[in-house]
This record gives sequence, C-alpha cells and structure tokens, in this order.
Amino acid sequence: MTHWFHRNPLKATAPVAFNYYGVAAGPAASKICSDLRSTRARLLELFTDLSCNPEMMKNASDSYFSLLQGFINSLDESTQESKLRYIQNFKWTDTLQGQVPSAQQDAVFELISMGFNVALWYTKYASRLAGKENITEDEAKEVHRSLKIAAGIFKHLKESHIPKLITPAEKGRDLEARLLEAYVVQCQAEAQEVTIARAIELKHAPGLIAALAYETANFYQKADHTLSSLEPAYSAKWRKYLHLKMCFYTAYAYCYHGQTLLASDKCGEAIRSLQEAEKFYAKAEALCKEYGETKGPGPTVKPSGHLFFRKLGNLVKNTLEKCQRENGFIYFQKIPTEAPQLELKANYGLVEPVPFEFPPTSVHWTPDTLAAFDLTKRPKDDSTKPKPEEVVKPVKEPDIKPQKDTGCYIS
Repeated sequence: MTHWFHRNPLKATAPVAFNYYGVAAGPAASKICSDLRSTRARLLELFTDLSCNPEMMKNASDSYFSLLQGFINSLDESTQESKLRYIQNFKWTDTLQGQVPSAQQDAVFELISMGFNVALWYTKYASRLAGKENITEDEAKEVHRSLKIAAGIFKHLKESHIPKLITPAEKGRDLEARLLEAYVVQCQAEAQEVTIARAIELKHAPGLIAALAYETANFYQKADHTLSSLEPAYSAKWRKYLHLKMCFYTAYAYCYHGQTLLASDKCGEAIRSLQEAEKFYAKAEALCKEYGETKGPGPTVKPSGHLFFRKLGNLVKNTLEKCQRENGFIYFQKIPTEAPQLELKANYGLVEPVPFEFPPTSVHWTPDTLAAFDLTKRPKDDSTKPKPEEVVKPVKEPDIKPQKDTGCYIS
C-alpha cells in the first residue's frame, strides 16, 4: 500500500563560478575549474528532476565530489589538507530555518552541505516511489534501499566530516549533530515501515510484526526526543510527524500483540492490548489533525485520509470485536486494568544504514595540476567573498501529491 512520509525542503545554495583569474594558470587548472562548475550545476539540476534515478544521482554526485576532493585532501594521501581548502566561499540555506543562508569559506562545508542534499534526494525519491499506485516488489525494495542509503550518508557526515569543520554549526542548523541524528533515525524508521508492510502481506507471525512495529515506534520516539530542544517555530511540524508515527506504530504493536495473546488463549489480556491499540490510534488521529494545522517546513497534507492510516483503524476495531466475542462465548476471562508491557525484540527485519564513503580524489588532480594554482596571485580585494546583496533563491521542488491508493499492500 502507499506510504506517507514527511519531507523537509531541499537546501538551496548560491551559484559558484570557480573562477580564479590569475590563480589558476594553464589549461589543466582551467579544466578542473570548468568541470567543477559544470558538475555542480548538473548535480543541482538533478535534485528536482523527476526522471532522475539512484544510478544517475550516484554518477553525478561522484563526478562532483571526486573533483571537490582536490580542494580538501592532499594528493599524497597524508593527513595534510589541500592548499585550496579555503579559496572559495559557499552559501547554503537550511531545511528548517527558511531561506536564511549560512556561509563558510571552506570546501569541507560544501562537501557536507551537498552530501546532505544528496541524502535528502534519496529520501524524497523513496517517498515518491512509495506513494505510487500498485507499487511492485522491486519498487518497494528500492524504497527500502534508498532510505538505508540516505541514513548511511547522514551518519557518515555526522561522524566523519562535521568534526572537521573549522566553524561549528549553529544551534538548529542542518549540520548540527542533533539534526543529523534525527534524519538518520527517521530514515531507519521509515525503511522499517516497508519491512512491516511486507511482513503483513506475507502473513508472518503476529509476534514478529508486533516486535517490528514496537521497534519502529521506538525509532520515531528517539528521533522526536533528539529534536526536543529545538525552537518550536521551525521544528514543530516535523516533531508532530514523528510523534504521530510513534503513536501509530505503538497502536500497530499492541494490535498484533493482542493477536499473539489470543492465539495463546489469553483472551482477557488480548482485549486489554487491543484497547491500548485503540487509545494510541486515537492519539495518532488527533496528531494527524494537528500536523495538518501546524505551520512550518514540510508538505500540507491530511495524513488521516491516507489508506495506510484508515486501514489500521479498521484492523484494531475488527480484532477487538473478535476478541470480545471469543471472550463472551468461550473464555470468560477478566480484563486486566493495566495494559500489557511491550517488551518485544525483533530478531529479523531491523534496518541498519548502508555504509557510505565519498569517492576518492579525481584522477584529473595531479601534482602538476595542483601546482598550477598559485595562491600568491590572489587579488587583495578577494572576489570570492560573498557580496552582501547576493540572494540564495529557494529550490523549486516539484509538487508531488499522493496518488490514489488502491489498498494493495506494499510488497
């Protein structure tokens, strides 16, 4: 069935010409600058191109990143940085804080910011694919893999590159560790939603489905907690999404746990578990309404109208009614006042990020090419510094509306 995922907007960036008149001498250095300019422009175009697929994105991003590495790493693979690391100023907006850009004269800042957008692209690609009618098994696998790739990129940026920044990220900015962690965990949780849908379709044991749903709810709770100290003005909508998904999958867990209890002839406990599922489903329904009314980055939709949401409501209602009938005819068991403790651990289906590494430095970077950049020739009124009037235009993203859901499970 179609899934619905909250998405923050792409980061926007100021154009970069890579023109170093007087500094870049000779055809090899000029070619590097020209290729940096064209590969960056191509990559930015692909972020909003609906025909772009993961193979195209990987090829385009590898082309740019391998060239950019020459501005960051020394060619002899020592720990020494490139002499060109601080030659260019880069400006990027943030996914949450509107069109107010951050600027750093540091190629590492560019590497991280562009890598962040590549990860966001994978999440948006997965979201578009997951919202299709009659999604195929192969497409579902691609959704699953794309979310794991995105999680891997966010994780790699957080652990391996953010610490290299000379200027630390400001509170609430994309490159702050808390935000990156929230993105990692959200990607893992959404990939597990695909796993759960697959397990339901293949009629796996209710105990496994309950455990996966419980672990997924915990992921959403963790992501929400990570964002708890951010300003509500720009984090409220995202947090509503995380909270409602936490409630939704807690309801799923109690619903399938109830089925497991009924199969073990614990009908009274099963009824209590289903009542708890009803309670969390009602919470999720209220949060859906609040999400739609909350201003902030992200789409304006009514998640409670999606079939994936309505389907669980019917399942909880029908399963509870079944348990109550069975108890009235067969078991006559007392219904506990306390809800059962969900101490469920999934042994299968848990999602881990796909390990990510940036490509190595392009072969076009040679000692002679690097030597052709003479920093002593830089003009004193450095034109690479940002102009005050320079405006970073927001990214015009294609408006993707959820397609009509046929009710088929994602497979």
